[in-house]
Amino acid sequence: MAPMTSPEPRQGEALDEIIHNPTRLRICAALSSATALEFAVLEEGLGISTSLLSKQLKTLVDAGYVTLERRRQPVGRPRTWVAITPSGRHAFQDHVAALHALIDQPLAESDPGT
Repeated sequence: MAPMTSPEPRQGEALDEIIHNPTRLRICAALSSATALEFAVLEEGLGISTSLLSKQLKTLVDAGYVTLERRRQPVGRPRTWVAITPSGRHAFQDHVAALHALIDQPLAESDPGT
């Protein structure tokens, strides 16, 4: 029996190497369900350090997947708000579709003669 090959991925089903990182995937998932999240809320919700969140957000900003906006507050220091961009939302949705396609692929059958 010939070994099974996996089908070519359809357009929009390639894993996105930027989003695939577990922390960035969690960031995109959190942002995909909100208009914008305040940095500290995102940090607390994900349970990660300020430095890790900053580093991962920089990667996402550089890719054009998220935006950061510093907003002045009536009292206290300005706060940073994080939002997913339309291209970031599209990339996240494509990445999730690619994960589903990968999960739904049948496992290759082993050759009983080997």
